Amino acid sequence: MTLSERADALEKQLSDDLDRTIPVRAPLYTSGDRDPRQPLEIKSDAPEFAGKKFNMGHDARLPKMPDKPTLTDFFELRMGPATHLLQSATHALKAGCDEKIVMACLVHDIAVSMFIRGDHGYWGAQLLEPYVAEEVSWAIRAHQTLRFFPDEKYGYVYPELYVKFFGADYEVEPYIKRNYEKIRNHKWYETARLITVNDIYSFDKTMSVSMDPFRDIIARNFKQPEEGLGWDDSPSSHMWRTINWPTRFL
Repeated sequence: MTLSERADALEKQLSDDLDRTIPVRAPLYTSGDRDPRQPLEIKSDAPEFAGKKFNMGHDARLPKMPDKPTLTDFFELRMGPATHLLQSATHALKAGCDEKIVMACLVHDIAVSMFIRGDHGYWGAQLLEPYVAEEVSWAIRAHQTLRFFPDEKYGYVYPELYVKFFGADYEVEPYIKRNYEKIRNHKWYETARLITVNDIYSFDKTMSVSMDPFRDIIARNFKQPEEGLGWDDSPSSHMWRTINWPTRFL
């Protein structure tokens, strides 16, 4: 088949798949755009649903994941441009940071990039806990808090971007303040602090980045399950499945 014929065949396959199945968004995906207290009616007996079934697997509008997906597959197939994460990890690599710091920087905002923004440090840590060192997942959770608190020793100041985004009078919530008091004297404080130090609070459009320098680091610092992420029955495998199949009906 020519390239054009392959493209036509793929387009037809996607169209046929969409004709056969109905992808439905869960309430969380629409909450805010609509009042979640209002019923989201799905009338399966409506004429436009005739002969169709609700989607219980891959959404044909998305690139299909391999049968045994890896972390890199999620980076490439379920994540927006990973420029921010790659730039942060590149800064840590160039600064001579330990591999666990580089790994933490590479995935510190993984929840923002492919799952959910609110409390992203907590979600990211939960996603990664079964597969990385405890210190790394702890640091990812802690960076959620530490980015709001300057530390002169490490040269970290409160980001100007936060003043722009949230206002000069923004105060963090009490739970964040309480968490900061616990974190500041923790044995892994430096690991979490170095995530904020190497974080990028505005994109450097002149900085060229690639996943290539980090493939071996991932291999050494990420415990890839043999069954593939989402199919390994870890405490967070259901979250990886949700990212893989975001419009699965149940």
